[in-house]
Amino acid sequence: MSASPSKIHDVAVVGFGPVGQMLALLLGRAGRDVVALERWPHPYPLPRAAHFDHEIGRIFQAGGVGEKMRAVTDPVPDHYEWRNAAGQALVRMDWSGDGPSGWPTANFFSQPELESVLAEAAEDLPTVSARRGCEVTGLQLDDDYVQLTTHGPDGSGAVRARYVIGADGANSFVRSAMATTVTDLGFFYEWLIVDTLPHEQAEWSPMNWQLCDPKRPTTIVSGGPGRRRWEFMRLPHEDIDELKTPEAAWKLLEPWGRTPGNTTIERHTVYTFQARWVDRWREGRLVLAGDAAHQMPPFAGQGMCSGLRDAVNLAWKLDLVLDGRADAGLLDTYTSERSDHVQHAIGMSMALGQVICVLDPEEAATRDARMIAAGADPERALPPTPPPILGDGVLQRAPDGSRAPNVGHLTPQYRVTHQGRTALLDDLTGGGFTILTDGTGPLDALHATDHDFLTRIGAALVPLHTDNASPDGYLDTPGGYLPHLREQGHVAAVIRPDFYLFGAAADAPELRELIGQLREQLRSPAPMPTPTERAPEPGPFAAAVEP
Repeated sequence: MSASPSKIHDVAVVGFGPVGQMLALLLGRAGRDVVALERWPHPYPLPRAAHFDHEIGRIFQAGGVGEKMRAVTDPVPDHYEWRNAAGQALVRMDWSGDGPSGWPTANFFSQPELESVLAEAAEDLPTVSARRGCEVTGLQLDDDYVQLTTHGPDGSGAVRARYVIGADGANSFVRSAMATTVTDLGFFYEWLIVDTLPHEQAEWSPMNWQLCDPKRPTTIVSGGPGRRRWEFMRLPHEDIDELKTPEAAWKLLEPWGRTPGNTTIERHTVYTFQARWVDRWREGRLVLAGDAAHQMPPFAGQGMCSGLRDAVNLAWKLDLVLDGRADAGLLDTYTSERSDHVQHAIGMSMALGQVICVLDPEEAATRDARMIAAGADPERALPPTPPPILGDGVLQRAPDGSRAPNVGHLTPQYRVTHQGRTALLDDLTGGGFTILTDGTGPLDALHATDHDFLTRIGAALVPLHTDNASPDGYLDTPGGYLPHLREQGHVAAVIRPDFYLFGAAADAPELRELIGQLREQLRSPAPMPTPTERAPEPGPFAAAVEP
């Protein structure tokens, strides 16, 4: 059976894993008409990704699923430690407590439970539909939309959408329809991942640690509530097919006291860790996100996290573009901002992997001595990496037109009080653009046109105070936003919907200029590339990747 589509959706998301689910959820909450197309008829039932950080918790909060996500995760109560074969600490990272985003620094989960929360929330929205068992097999570009050929249980059909997002994994079909190239750093290691369900309730201390033993580098971490994960590096003489067998998994678990009598293996498979990214994430109406745009080793736990950062960056820009509040050229900043940021995550993951994946005993002894001499301090013991900031994009400009200093950093989220309610900032403002000011004075200087613009983009005005004198103001938490603003000599800061700093102002006139810059950047004209019809070709990520 074939169908001729008449409806044009705002967005078609190809792939309905965590990144596609988050995109559908964020866009659906903004009222956008979204259809998600997933080739597999049922959600994948076994663990894969296992960690997210405080920033990702804030993204879940923005999607309205924060409390449900807390219920299916294990926040880390202590530290993450690397030890050598003798049990000496090589590095110790404090993962306890909340991070800058107001969420636990590190959280572990089982991916099927996490996906269930996201998928249910997205599909409950009236403007979001998800079609499982619907494979995209063709793609044709038109001036005003993209037409996707699909095949599902009811036969072939077609779906039209103004934009198509490829969140369809490392072997992305959408990417195969694009001309973009790939940068591959040639980083390859193979590890056996074993996800388990221990039969007893035990306290694992530390909850997460890394054995840096040249005889067999091994990772031991939480797999979410009630679960444990072991990761074993493949040694050069080992056959991958033999390593994938249940017998090999049980043999490697035996020294850790895990047997069929006290443990159930949920999943065991060999992963090839790689480091690569697509060079251009948008071509006209086609956009990539998540593993379709980048892959990285898991040593920093940033694979899924990076995909969810893609989702929140792309969602607010698409929301503005779809109803004309911003020029389509805004979407080009998605690549420039996120590509630089994800390269930091890839570089960090590789640097950690190069420290962990040492099989030569002499090299390992030298590494151990250096790291022990550094006092297991991650600042001194681990290789330096660039700071995780956005690449050039929607960011404040200096008078000479260059990027202003200190912009593009993740901003913190503190608890504040407004009209008798105390909560994390985003829960009070509803998210979106946020204008933080030291009192009401800077806002009083804004003109009616400024207020009209801020209203159109859904910005929240947050005049901060240190007492309850202003009924419409926000009571800052001790040690929160105001001390930082004043320390930097700023009276205002503009925070983007993805929580990154657009810019800051030293006085009221500078705030007006800052708002003007934001207006100009959102409307910056850029012509859409000439649409072309291209037959899909095999994607550049040709290596087999676990689903």
